[in-house]
Parts: sequence; structure tokens; C-alpha cells
Amino acid sequence: MSLWAIGDIHGCLRSLESLINKVSPGPEDKLIFLGDYIDRGPDSKGVVDFLLLLSKQTQCVFLRGNHEQMLIDVIDNNDDIFLWNMNGAQATLRSYGNLIELETNEEHMKFFRNTKYYHIEGNYLFVHGGVRPNIPLENQEKRDIIWIREEFITKKHNLGYIVVFGHTPFENVYFGEDKIGIDTGCVYGGKLTALEVNTRRVIQEECKNV
Repeated sequence: MSLWAIGDIHGCLRSLESLINKVSPGPEDKLIFLGDYIDRGPDSKGVVDFLLLLSKQTQCVFLRGNHEQMLIDVIDNNDDIFLWNMNGAQATLRSYGNLIELETNEEHMKFFRNTKYYHIEGNYLFVHGGVRPNIPLENQEKRDIIWIREEFITKKHNLGYIVVFGHTPFENVYFGEDKIGIDTGCVYGGKLTALEVNTRRVIQEECKNV
């Protein structure tokens, strides 16, 4: 079994399709997606359709990113859309048609609501943003797990895991002593990254939306 982590997709369907074709996962493999499937890129709806189909063919774990949280906060919690708009919501709404089309798409809303904040495989902890250092996992704030950046990246976290994370774009995969960052900025003209965590093999696909 191969264990793959996939970085932030942000609506870049063509890059995602090409990357998964390169990885060529079998039914016994596991793919852990680190969140931010939507916003900024051109085809958020197409990305979710693709992931739902992929999950029927191989084992998939879908983590929640801060962008999925903003969507859920607007639709389920009646939050003001301002923060989401500042972070690329309009690209997502265009791909669905409008907000009503999105919130009445039951299959997709179930997908967003069922995303996990973290996943553990052996000594690897998979999250979207990171963890607050020196705080046990069970006491972590959900907001930190999906939003934290510098405090996590610049300090040892001392949680006893190697943390595999997205959220913060790097030019190349970031290999730290206790953390691995695999958001390589696809939607910004960088690359979409898949990491086989046991072998540290990296497969990448150039952004196809610029």
C-alpha cells in the first residue's frame, strides 16, 4: 500500500487530473487530501466531482481546509460572506452558478461537512494548517488546525508526530525535522504536489490555469 498526501488544489481541476494520473493509485492505496479544494481557481465544482468519483475507486481521506470552513460558516452558520469573498469565494460561486446552486447541491455539501480536521497514520499527523506547539492534539483549537502558519512552522511542536501540512505555500516541498509542507502554490502559478510519505517520493504537476 502506498500512502499519499496531496496539497492544496484550489479549483485547479486540470492539474489535479494530471497529478492523479501520474500517481495512478490502486484500490489498496490511500490518498490523504489536505484541504482547500475550492476558491481562487476556475473549477471548484469540477474538483469536488472528481474527488467524489476518485473516492469510489481508491481509499481517500478528505481533510478540511480554511476555505471549506469559510464556505460552511456562510452556508450553515449564517456568517457574513465578507471574509470568504476576500479569499476567492466568487470563483467557487461561478463554478456552481450561484450560492443557491451550491447550498442545494446535497452531495457536495455532504462532502464539505464530512471533511476531517486531522488524520493519523502511524507516526504521521495530517492537517491543513498545522498545530499550536506544545498543546496535546486533543486540546488543539480547530481554528488553529486550519489557519495557523508562522508559529507552527518556525517552532518545534513537540507532539510526537511528523506533521504533514498544506495551507502555507512553498516554492518546493518543505522538509523540516518534525514537519513536511506540501502546498507548492498551484493556484498561484506553482505546482500541485503529491508526497508518498513512507518513501518521501514527490510527484508534481505544473499549474495549468495561468
